[in-house]
Amino acid sequence: MTQCAHMTNPASFDPAWLEREYNNRARVPEHPAYFERWARDSAQARESGRSLINLSYGHGAGETLDVFPARRKPGAPPAPVLVFIHGGWWRSLDKSDHSFIAPAFGQHGACVVMPNYALCPAVTIPDITLQMVKALAWVYRHIAAHGGDPDRITVVGHSAGGHLATMMLACDWTLVGDDLPESLVKNALSMSGLFDLEPIMHTPSLQASLHLTPEQVRKASPALLPAPPLRERGRGELVTVAGAEESSEFLRHNRLIQQAWGETVVPVCQALKGLNHFSIVDALADSKHRLHKMVRSLLSV
Repeated sequence: MTQCAHMTNPASFDPAWLEREYNNRARVPEHPAYFERWARDSAQARESGRSLINLSYGHGAGETLDVFPARRKPGAPPAPVLVFIHGGWWRSLDKSDHSFIAPAFGQHGACVVMPNYALCPAVTIPDITLQMVKALAWVYRHIAAHGGDPDRITVVGHSAGGHLATMMLACDWTLVGDDLPESLVKNALSMSGLFDLEPIMHTPSLQASLHLTPEQVRKASPALLPAPPLRERGRGELVTVAGAEESSEFLRHNRLIQQAWGETVVPVCQALKGLNHFSIVDALADSKHRLHKMVRSLLSV
């Protein structure tokens, strides 16, 4: 971690302040409307497409994923792959709540994969991180059978999923399997991601289910890990965004990872005007929105 990376001072951990900063549902009282619409639109996306639902990437709890093949003409080259990791504080929500994101990318030629994971407190955040490692290894080994290009995998995650997407970029894939390349993840984008888990460990309502330990904070805080090597320009980069209307802590996290890993690895770090912690997910699925276009640029579609 570079010296300029601003971590929270432990002496400033006031429980009431932490609750205000990290309770996004309280900050956005209309959040139930988002969840209801996401569920409705996601069900429609699964019913209307050629989706493959609940494929197993492992044998543990929650180790399934959905594949939404790209809409491509016969004889077209393999499609770039978008892996989307859902949020929910590692303790709630499901891949099925986010299927609505897939059609907008599928119509532009991307193959979309949405993995699930077991939820805290049944598992730990490091456990979930390893589940995502398994899911990405599955994608590399099997996505060609679904029309995807294993050499063009981009990972996008929201909130806790943004943390997990970033951890995938930091993974040493050669230690996972002899058949896996060093640059299995081409690039990644984190939306409202979390990179410093220490204040979360001190947030009462979160710690009640996450059960974070100091050792887990050290192991699973991206800002405390070495910056991943940049294989080449555009290969191994991380883009980070947050809604400009999010809390000061989420905006701090968004800046922190660029400070920790440097602008070479994290060349883009932006707060998107007019977006909160939930509307930023809608922006991802909106083909006219800047955020959606940023991801398509990473996918090269």
